[in-house]
Amino acid sequence: MTLLTVLLLAVGTYGLRLSGPLLSDRIELGERARRLLSVSATVLLCALVATSSLTADHAFAGWARPAGVLVGGVLATRRAPFLATVLAAAATTGVLRWLGVD
Repeated sequence: MTLLTVLLLAVGTYGLRLSGPLLSDRIELGERARRLLSVSATVLLCALVATSSLTADHAFAGWARPAGVLVGGVLATRRAPFLATVLAAAATTGVLRWLGVD
């Protein structure tokens, strides 16, 4: 049962991804719709980051995790190397937790 579900979801996902290039010639979006779609992807990503960095088990995750995400975000906007960004974010969270900041 689980394998069948995974296969159906894979086929559905592939179908959705394939429909974009296949239908791009048939459907013409206005400039406002394109702008809204672009902004909505950014808003969705920000909501995902906020939810995963601020909450744990339906409660506030503490200050260490958001501080690490903030350090990672700042380094990413300054175009720091990916590995350095991830290590700095993890180190920030780890040091704060080691110091007793939850």
